[in-house]
Amino acid sequence: MFFVDFGDLGTLTFGTDDELTNADGTFSAYQYNVKGTNQLTANINSSRENGTTFFEQVLELQLTKLSKEDNKELKLLAYGRPHVFVVDYNENVWFLGQQFGCEVTAGSMATGTAMGDLSGYTLTLTATERMFPSYVQGGTLADPFAGLTSSTDTIVVGTNS
Repeated sequence: MFFVDFGDLGTLTFGTDDELTNADGTFSAYQYNVKGTNQLTANINSSRENGTTFFEQVLELQLTKLSKEDNKELKLLAYGRPHVFVVDYNENVWFLGQQFGCEVTAGSMATGTAMGDLSGYTLTLTATERMFPSYVQGGTLADPFAGLTSSTDTIVVGTNS
């Protein structure tokens, strides 16, 4: 997964199927490699009475290993509202928090009590948006931003990777 500071993507362009096709900003993406207990869910929230529909994008993460560097990075993440790019097991790239960003809505740091317990972080990021997470056109596992035709990106590998 990749975190980008809110607003750094510049103007976004979407295709006819709501896929992200371009971002004209210059940005840095902070990469964290995860495996295991991680999940992206998008919930549809509609009110017939109010005539409204919105999508709650929820990303649940488990980052292993504790470090002072991660403490600082994750504190800054909790204070901000980044855009998030997620590469799934099918090598699809999903864009979360496109208009309003994602907020850390829950999280914890644990050292575990037994040798097999998690020593790391759990985080829940939530975005409330007008649409499902967007598919990123041309994004790959090797370069999730490959399909963005005019964006310039720098990938910074997080200490948890």
